[in-house]
Amino acid sequence: MGAAAGLGAVAWLLGGGQAEARRARALCAGGSAARGGSAVAGGSAGDAGPPRWPRLVRAGGRLRRRLTVEWASLAAGLVLAVLGASVLPVVAGAAGVPVLRRVRRAAADRRRRESRADAVIALCGALAGELRAGRQPGEALLPAARDSGGLGGMQAAVLAAARFGGDVPDALAAAARQPGAEGLRGLAACWRVAVDQGAGLADGLDRLEAALRAERDQRADLRAQLAGARATAVMLAGLPVVGLALGAALGADPLHVLLHTPSGSVCLAAGGVLEGLGLWWVLRIMRGAEEAAS
Repeated sequence: MGAAAGLGAVAWLLGGGQAEARRARALCAGGSAARGGSAVAGGSAGDAGPPRWPRLVRAGGRLRRRLTVEWASLAAGLVLAVLGASVLPVVAGAAGVPVLRRVRRAAADRRRRESRADAVIALCGALAGELRAGRQPGEALLPAARDSGGLGGMQAAVLAAARFGGDVPDALAAAARQPGAEGLRGLAACWRVAVDQGAGLADGLDRLEAALRAERDQRADLRAQLAGARATAVMLAGLPVVGLALGAALGADPLHVLLHTPSGSVCLAAGGVLEGLGLWWVLRIMRGAEEAAS
């Protein structure tokens, strides 16, 4: 029971307690307002100290932000070490921390790339709108970039080139080196063609925006198609845990067999290796499919 309560607390801190925290803040706000009103009516508002619940909620939120998902591996290892009376789960949980950290950072990088790609699409649309409103390209780039954020960390350099007569296509090409901002290369090409040959920049931006949207929709469709394979891989990866739970429910004590007998240790090592290889292979197939589609 203590282990289950500990795991529940960790899960709440890692991401499941936002709704409860908001509800607690609302209740505390309502309670403090009511106490404030009664204190004013009674003339003792200055003696009431700050309520404890908001402080506890804020402390829990700070702790949850500090605890990242990879530390759940170590927490699970500690719980299994207590249940199985062995140090091996702690070692395995500690070894899983850098792996989960790498997975979390890769997911965060992917989200940042997708967000920057969406900002580039918004930049193309906003810039085309400013041009059709009658502004010159250099003048139109300033509000479009500020509103969309499509230039990322290179916004100051690109806007300086547009404002002071610099080489805007080269600045856009440099900004396109940011992860997810590859669409800026198309914007640089459209800008160069419009300046050198007098072509309509707004029409080129419309075509570029449509192409970038189509590419983004294609990636989203591919991820939707791979969602079933990814869910199957996660389910298969969790089957050993289900087997251990069923064995414990039947009274077989699988943790003792795996952690305290030679044959069980061999089975545990072989199963861990095969599990890791299977997950690596499935992820490699999905990553190859995404790269082939892009």
